[in-house]
Amino acid sequence: MNIQPLADHVVIKASEESEEKTKSGLYVPDSAKEKPQEGQVLAVGPGALNDKGEVIPMNVAVGDKVIYRKYAGNSIKYNGEELLILGEKDILAKLV
Repeated sequence: MNIQPLADHVVIKASEESEEKTKSGLYVPDSAKEKPQEGQVLAVGPGALNDKGEVIPMNVAVGDKVIYRKYAGNSIKYNGEELLILGEKDILAKLV
């Protein structure tokens, strides 16, 4: 990947929601679908600096699958892909 996030930021590709139909058989339009909260880490910044100027290592790595806050980060389009850039504090958990 040609994106290098700064400080404690992470680039994530959100998982696609495959559920397009409700249990009763109704189709859900894209505008009414819930925003995904799960994705895969594509790039990781070096980490934030503490008060002494030392880099605090990141808790996630490239390839990790994570769950993040619902409305966190900024959506960007890069090389035709929809990506999300968010701070490490917006990541709630790693999926193992």
